[in-house]
Amino acid sequence: MTYLFDDPQTFPSDAVEGLVAAHPEELLRVHGGVVRAKRTPAGQPALVVGGGSGHYPAFAGWVGPGFAHGAPCGNIFSSPSSDQVYSVAKNAENGGGVILGFGHYAGDVLHFGVAAEKLRAEGIDVRIVAVSDDIASGREGEHRDRRGIAGDLPVFKVAGAAIQAGADLDDAERLAWKANDATRSLGVAFDGCTLPGAEDALFHVPEGRMAIGLGIHGEPGIDEQPMPSAKELAKVLVDGVLAETPELASDRVAVVLNGLGTVKYEEMFVVWKHASQLLQEAGLTIVRPEVGEHVTSLDMAGLSLTVMRLDEELEQHWLAAADAPAFRRGGTVEGDLGTERTEIYTPGEDPIPDASDESKESAQRIAGILADVEALLVELEPELGRMDAIAGDGDHGQGMVLGAKAARTAADRVIAGGCGARTVLVQAGAAWSAEAGGTSGALWGAALTSLGSALSDEAPVSGEHLLIGLVQAVEAVERLGGAKPGDKTMVDAAVPFREAIALAQATGAEKGDGPAASASRTIETAAARAVEAAEATADISATLGRARNHGDKSVGTPDPGAISFSKIVTLLAEKLSA
Repeated sequence: MTYLFDDPQTFPSDAVEGLVAAHPEELLRVHGGVVRAKRTPAGQPALVVGGGSGHYPAFAGWVGPGFAHGAPCGNIFSSPSSDQVYSVAKNAENGGGVILGFGHYAGDVLHFGVAAEKLRAEGIDVRIVAVSDDIASGREGEHRDRRGIAGDLPVFKVAGAAIQAGADLDDAERLAWKANDATRSLGVAFDGCTLPGAEDALFHVPEGRMAIGLGIHGEPGIDEQPMPSAKELAKVLVDGVLAETPELASDRVAVVLNGLGTVKYEEMFVVWKHASQLLQEAGLTIVRPEVGEHVTSLDMAGLSLTVMRLDEELEQHWLAAADAPAFRRGGTVEGDLGTERTEIYTPGEDPIPDASDESKESAQRIAGILADVEALLVELEPELGRMDAIAGDGDHGQGMVLGAKAARTAADRVIAGGCGARTVLVQAGAAWSAEAGGTSGALWGAALTSLGSALSDEAPVSGEHLLIGLVQAVEAVERLGGAKPGDKTMVDAAVPFREAIALAQATGAEKGDGPAASASRTIETAAARAVEAAEATADISATLGRARNHGDKSVGTPDPGAISFSKIVTLLAEKLSA
């Protein structure tokens, strides 16, 4: 369990503030995460690495000379929002472009990608490197489609060292991908981890058993075996990782034996005793191994083994000096270490556009519905988390509550400033995405923003514009998320909802007794379709997102994203009919 916290919802930010307080001369707190206390040297590429919280030392502990320049920090096991990534990158970049590095997860791909597009629009050269070292999460021939686990450490270490040695953006990106393609990992767990404030772990491994192939977000393993001895476990890990030969052929390797939170150093050393012998017997020369906690999963009981094949340039950067709070190596880092900061970029609040009295009234009603959505999700949080933990990481309920709370708070703020219907939804969407993080946070933020774009600050909300906005909202989810019906995601409920509205629009069924009443009936019908479709996802095996690696385990349980969507649109229909 997690023993020490204040408010579970503020745990990630509280931890980051404490980290910075422990390293005031090295780290600086900025909106969304941390950067080096000193400014990036002019013209030097900035390496910005990040992901969800709960993995310390990754990623904030790696910010320092010879390693990363900044780290956006999301909620527990959730991607940082695009707003957080953008803010950290803006504070880290200083004329040399940016490499955005993260583990290959759907939410991270989405949020880092949105931030990259915004940075590029400002003329900043941005490259993206998604680490994909976990052999348990995909087929051998599709290495870059796998998820990233402890391979984050050697990949980002190589990139950071190359930058410190003078690599430009092109060369640093090339080396990062070269390191990724040379890296393979496999993990095991003996028990699950517990989110701060939760009463139980996200999952349990049966007594006397070991789960193989787990992720770093509390995902269950893909197989189970009897609990091994340390020697037997070393063989499982070494044989699993060496079963694949990376694209870079070499007999020299960098190796990381990584603890996930509960297995402590003496135990890891016993495993490493055997693993190192097995690697040497396989004809490999181990170069500067790392044994310890590097990419954790809160208090998960487990280990992972990472092997990166080395050629001359990869070995040079693996061995190079680094001086970050949680990773110090090789004495003094040479070269330009930057200058004192004179300013910090902090996102400002957008000005509130003028609005008509009618649109202000609509905005107030929208804010009321957002408050009702927040109350609904607070009630549903435990059940949504339970469903998500079957084949995912168990954070869907928490993320939805965080997003809804942020949206309602943002709505109240702009309502107080006299906003209209369009602005209240655009601001609520931005807040939902920023605070919730993860895939669902980005998608719900985009949905609210797209809905708002169909409305106006100069006129009240009409039934016609509401229906257009709802269709646009679902289309944004489909476009950004890339999921299709049958993938067992939110889209399985959202598409039938959209199709029902589109059908009513095409047949004129929404005109009936007046546009407001007919729009309400259309949404009610569409919501019923969403509920039916969401419940039917219980019969589907997941094929996208983290759950795809445990798809069969989700059979019998509806998709939590589809369920939460159906519940929200049902509430919307009820409020409109009232």
